[in-house]
Amino acid sequence: MRTSFQRIAPMLANLMAAAAALILCSCGATRPIEYFTLNTQAPPVGSAPVGSGSVLPVTILVGRITASHLYLDDPIVYSDGGVELGTYEYHRWAEFPTEMIATILTGKLRSEGYYRSVARLGSGAKGDYILRGHLFSLEEVDSPSFTARFSIELELFQPKTGLIVWTRSYTHDEPVSGKTVAAVVEALRRNATLGLAQLSSNLHSYLLSVSPR
Repeated sequence: MRTSFQRIAPMLANLMAAAAALILCSCGATRPIEYFTLNTQAPPVGSAPVGSGSVLPVTILVGRITASHLYLDDPIVYSDGGVELGTYEYHRWAEFPTEMIATILTGKLRSEGYYRSVARLGSGAKGDYILRGHLFSLEEVDSPSFTARFSIELELFQPKTGLIVWTRSYTHDEPVSGKTVAAVVEALRRNATLGLAQLSSNLHSYLLSVSPR
């Protein structure tokens, strides 16, 4: 009959081998985290008043973009096209998606030169309107086709009356040209740029109709 030591010796050897393998793996090179951004332009500074005669006498403050907790963090989100969402461990946004969208939107409105002033809410400026929104999707979609989904709703709040005077939404799945995260991000950038341009155009049409000139 084997002794107790003879019975447990093979088990100990296996445990030691597994521990050694884990130690060797942990000593290997750590995979680097890759960071991406949608905003390729410099962030807007100040309220940027403009002096064209066609400028509406309106000050817009870009307020908070709300979202689910997935878009209040930096991992890039992907979906199977159904109800399940996941996040990449090593592919992340350089800043939170909601902040990126607010920055791009502010820059877009300022660069158009349609308004007396455009600034971020909390900058100390007083506004005729507060533009805010909710980000529903900014993600890779893997099925039924490989696309980049951007979905957002914006609303215009008028502090003077306490009313939401304008609201519009945008949802679109942009085809992705390659099977890489970089290709997904580029498609998301195109999608977000197009969507915010459409929304800002609609916003301008509304303000043209209600603002004195």
